Amino acid sequence: MTPTPLRLLKRLDCSLPDSARLPAAALDADLILVGGGLANGLIAWRLQQLRPSLHVLLLESGKTLGGNHTWSFHDADLTPAEQAWVAPLVAHRWDGYSVSFPALRRELAGGYASITSSRFDAVLQAALAGQVQVQVSTLVAAVSERSVTLTDGRVLRASAVIDGRGLRPSSHLRLGCQKFLGQELRLTQPHGLTQPVLMDATVRQQDGYRFIYLLPFSADTLLVEDTCYADGDQVDADRLRANIASYVAARGWTVAEVLREERGALPITLSGDIQGFWQSAGGIARSGLAAGLFHATTGYSLPSAVRLADLIANLPDMASAPLFNAIRAHAMAEWQSQSFFRLLNRMLFQAARPDERWRVMQRFYGLPAPLIGRFYAARLNWLDKARILAGKPPVPIGAAWRASWATAEKTAGTAAEVFTSSAEQKRTS
Repeated sequence: MTPTPLRLLKRLDCSLPDSARLPAAALDADLILVGGGLANGLIAWRLQQLRPSLHVLLLESGKTLGGNHTWSFHDADLTPAEQAWVAPLVAHRWDGYSVSFPALRRELAGGYASITSSRFDAVLQAALAGQVQVQVSTLVAAVSERSVTLTDGRVLRASAVIDGRGLRPSSHLRLGCQKFLGQELRLTQPHGLTQPVLMDATVRQQDGYRFIYLLPFSADTLLVEDTCYADGDQVDADRLRANIASYVAARGWTVAEVLREERGALPITLSGDIQGFWQSAGGIARSGLAAGLFHATTGYSLPSAVRLADLIANLPDMASAPLFNAIRAHAMAEWQSQSFFRLLNRMLFQAARPDERWRVMQRFYGLPAPLIGRFYAARLNWLDKARILAGKPPVPIGAAWRASWATAEKTAGTAAEVFTSSAEQKRTS
């Protein structure tokens, strides 16, 4: 027989060790989520759907949930069940996309969707009202396994805390970077695009592999984003704005208004020590980028955030230690499953000259469409991996060999090897 919420809560309470069980009056919530970005927002919403009796407190330092971001995903990245519960968040959907390179232009079929932070905030604020306590403009000074100290001195206590405030600098990870600046523009005339352009790499290369990302939101509005797979994470906003202006002019478009601007950097994992990374968490449960949960090569984190929300909402024990152990085990399994992507990243960042990295991506997008779909979904089979590596590599063979055997345990390095960005994260946690 399916347990009622009351029976389930009694079962959860009995499972807590004596040292963790506090009188109900001493707790401000069953679970405190620190950070109201993508990952914690989805966790709160999924718990509201599946565990409405839990008292969840969501703390966000900004004025809205989700910040200022655009998160995108391919339909194949999510299962039908996952797509069903995420669907209300989707602001825009298309049935395909295109890519352009100096020697290749290709259109690929398959659903592609975007969630805007404005829709994310509106849907979640309405859905969570009355069941999940949301506190925006709340500044946090310190976090422990079962408490949160605010900058005004107040201490909030719960059976467990999840910290989802983004990836912090770590000596246990070697990372490249996908840095970007995007502008949502309203044009004076229709732009003529009917589907996204995920990569227009026909532009002049800068710093590394540079491309323009286009999302058409309406007949005369679109997101134009200048993106670069680079060794450093510093965003030169003025230069990227100038790049966008030049690109828009070259397309024959005239800007009537800049509606919004977002910028930041995504981590691209080269190698690391996942055991050390989680030991450094000090027993505090993490989510999203803070947990290392993102696609190692694309930086997309929405599919990972959806899976984590489902995992947490279905846990039999929500006490601090079991929650931490479950998230850590999940994140470590995800890490192990993405070893091939880290190999490809090392070949891209360490074997190819920065201004020649586009050749690697041009070759990849010439591969069969089903393989490309499985790549984005991080579900490559061994034949896919062999197909990606087959033939003459578009990088020097010696450099490719050295990059492929670069040790995953070498984690201490230069500033360029450690992700230190405090900028906003695109399509992420």
